Amino acid sequence: MKKLPIYLALATCLFATSCDEGFDELNTNSTAATTVNPAFLLNNAIVSASFPASILLYDMSIVQQTVTPNSGVLTGANFNQDIRDNTRQIWLRYYPSVVRYTTTAIDLASKDPARSNLVNMARIWQAYAFMVLTDTYGDVPYSEAGKGFIEQVVLPKYDTQESIYKDIINTLKTATAALDASKPREAADILYTGDIAKWKKLGNSLLLRAGMRLTEVDLNLAQQTVQAAVQGGVMQSNADNAVVRHNANYTNALGTTLNATEANNYYLAAPFVSHLKSTSDPRLKSIAVRYVGATSGPQQNAANANTDPAVQIGMPFGFDNNTITAQAAKEGLASFYAYSQIDRTRLAKQQAPMFLVTYSQTQLLLAEAAQRGWVQGAPATFYQEGVRAHMAQMAEYDANAAIPASAIDAYLAANPFNASKALEQINTQYWISSFLNGPEAFANFRRSGFPVLTPNPFPGKGIKGNFINRMTYPNSEISVNTANVNEAISRMGADDLDTKVWWDK
Repeated sequence: MKKLPIYLALATCLFATSCDEGFDELNTNSTAATTVNPAFLLNNAIVSASFPASILLYDMSIVQQTVTPNSGVLTGANFNQDIRDNTRQIWLRYYPSVVRYTTTAIDLASKDPARSNLVNMARIWQAYAFMVLTDTYGDVPYSEAGKGFIEQVVLPKYDTQESIYKDIINTLKTATAALDASKPREAADILYTGDIAKWKKLGNSLLLRAGMRLTEVDLNLAQQTVQAAVQGGVMQSNADNAVVRHNANYTNALGTTLNATEANNYYLAAPFVSHLKSTSDPRLKSIAVRYVGATSGPQQNAANANTDPAVQIGMPFGFDNNTITAQAAKEGLASFYAYSQIDRTRLAKQQAPMFLVTYSQTQLLLAEAAQRGWVQGAPATFYQEGVRAHMAQMAEYDANAAIPASAIDAYLAANPFNASKALEQINTQYWISSFLNGPEAFANFRRSGFPVLTPNPFPGKGIKGNFINRMTYPNSEISVNTANVNEAISRMGADDLDTKVWWDK
């Protein structure tokens, strides 16, 4: 009955001579949004950059931090198999959200000269997103990406990773340099509340990361980029970390998965636990829990929980749901449910933060750069500060994960920097520092070759080499954007887990 006045008005217009009077107002939704603040689009891009749970199956499993013995929907690097419902998850998270939102934010904010800072903040964040995408897949849509709405480019071309990296480096340099603290502050920004000094340090820290990524493929560009980053000013403390703060409304995807349907299915991998135990690393107590004596999922409860590093046992690779039972018995466990897990009441809780670019990672990259003679400073000093920063970072997950300063000092004293093994030592620490940041741990493992890991021995693997080198393209891209995908494959190599990305030599 509420539509009757509108119908009557329309009917009257058939016979009236002044029907257009008031007609626009009648057909205008007075409550619909006609504009959007581009700062909110950037915020959406920031929170959307928090990783999907699929990194547990691939990225973190490839670098042997986590493993599951289960197959079906949990098949991935645990069996060295290409399951495209899982390899596509970073693509599905980053392109429709992070890339699209930053592209639109840049387009809208560019129309207002007073908002140039927002433009450059979005450019920096988009550069970060494209690094994750190209590191994960290789050649990807870049120059035409995110422009479906703005320019109606619905089938974007794929750019080479080499060209992407060179443009990312240029973008980070120009966007960071253009940030201007004298202009209006973008206080709505949820990452740094518009703090230009912190955004500059993020831009330069990403520039450092981009430069170090090229150490095996373009040494001159790598060195020049690293030196430009250091000259510009990188992160100076954990207060500068780029971190997504989750809450009850926007939960951590890893925490949600590990506290719900897959609570009993993911375990800390033996190589990771063994390394932390062998070096008496205090982070093991912050990260791990073992449900001693558990013979089923329901027995993984508080009564059986033990965080003592001495009792932690990581699950080995090479086993499935059937064969892991005998292996658990061989190791003296009641069942495979008694292997160590990420503590889902602390680091893997639903509201745990997601650290994307950190001071710890930055210091460790500087340690390697100093070891190469590219920057001033003692490699040992950068190394120690990087380790300290990550250990201090544990408290930000949960107060019960905090590591005392005395324990940090004791660890560094027992595990001093060794210049003769500098690259291995630095990048093994980077592996630990990037725990729960699967894409970064995976990328740096491929670049540096550290830590030294034994290939997953599971029989019937779906790869020819020892380790997975990239994620495969989504089937939706192959079926819809076929010509551009095929062109990328013709340049890069087969669309499989063995093909290496450009910088991985």
